Amino acid sequence: MANHKVRLLLLLLVILLSIIFFIISEESLPENISWTAFSGYNRSRDGHLLNIGKLWGKTKVLIPSNNIKGNSVIRPQTTPAENPISLLFKKNFHKIPQWDFEDIYHQDAPPSLTTCPQSLRNSKDEDFQKAFLPNIRVFMHKDNFNIKDWNRLSHFNNPFGFMEMKYDDVLDAVKLIPKPTEPLLLPKPGGDGCVHCAVVGTGGILNGSKMGAEIDAHDYVFRVNGAAIKGYEEDVGNKTSVYVHTSFSITQSLYILKKYGYQSAPHDKGIKYVLIPEGMRDFQWLKALFKEGNYQNTNPRNYYSGQYNESRYYVLHQDFMRYVRNRFLKSDNLNKGFWDIVRPTNGAFAVFLALHSCDTVSAYGFMTEDYRKYSNYYVERHHKTNVIFYANHDYILEKNLWTSLHVRKILKLFMRTGS
Repeated sequence: MANHKVRLLLLLLVILLSIIFFIISEESLPENISWTAFSGYNRSRDGHLLNIGKLWGKTKVLIPSNNIKGNSVIRPQTTPAENPISLLFKKNFHKIPQWDFEDIYHQDAPPSLTTCPQSLRNSKDEDFQKAFLPNIRVFMHKDNFNIKDWNRLSHFNNPFGFMEMKYDDVLDAVKLIPKPTEPLLLPKPGGDGCVHCAVVGTGGILNGSKMGAEIDAHDYVFRVNGAAIKGYEEDVGNKTSVYVHTSFSITQSLYILKKYGYQSAPHDKGIKYVLIPEGMRDFQWLKALFKEGNYQNTNPRNYYSGQYNESRYYVLHQDFMRYVRNRFLKSDNLNKGFWDIVRPTNGAFAVFLALHSCDTVSAYGFMTEDYRKYSNYYVERHHKTNVIFYANHDYILEKNLWTSLHVRKILKLFMRTGS
């Protein structure tokens, strides 16, 4: 009997000490760090606040359990504060993982109010205004890259984040990217106060279009990928203000389009270059570019034909690319086994870059409803080819978006008569 009482008292003592320890521990916890300030949306789809907290001196990173197969339950992964989290691997997810902070984006200082009456920012379209973030962080540079961002973005596959990448490998390149000293584009002196832009894709719809003069009449012209101009001026114009590319597209276009007379990427005087960092090779490209070293035995600066200038070189931010995908181009293919290669096209990123840099945007050479009438690329003007659908892009989704934005007067989409 006495032994039973002793055991009971010891049990009560253990319980009491546990309660006291729990209370003391709770009081010592640091405050949660809210991430809602970075996003236009403060709540996730199920209404829960989007935030990441700190627990016991360690950063709490949320990851989905059971590889998200029909399970939205989230559990924490911990790592010492201010250190990179352990690598996450794409092969462990059978479809795109959904994080509590999926729709969280850095935003910079609000842009100055436009004086352009027809600016797309003045659109009354409620759905567009709800999704559109005018001050989304567009460019990455050495001053807006830190370990907390690394840990957040390491949950997303490239080009939307750094999943499977090593911190030091990426840091070696990012620390060389200078902070832009001015906006990508400014209103033209003596103009109407608006920034008028054309974005020129590579679609065969431009063959015989005679749109060259109209394209060049815009204040600024964006081009992407294999932007062949010589010999095609009547249809596509000859002015380039902004060239959007990846390390792969700027190098491989020289080989792929050589037979069509393509000799170099656009290199107009004062041109601005924008790189899409789609993978590790692009960070290797950047490191060689800024240090004037070699990338695959070649100096990257050679591809810019003397127009490379670090003050006119920009790199898209992962938040911007993920925002474009999540809010405008979220393909059903993200729920399939090849989810990790699915992303918007370079042309789509160029269009959204223009939408965030210009007051009016006209898109030429992009897919329209009658795309079957035209060759895959405008350089293929002597023989009809079919549009090639690659698994990593959802071309039909993009086509439908361009049509929708055209109908809603967000942009103007070039379409042939009767299309």
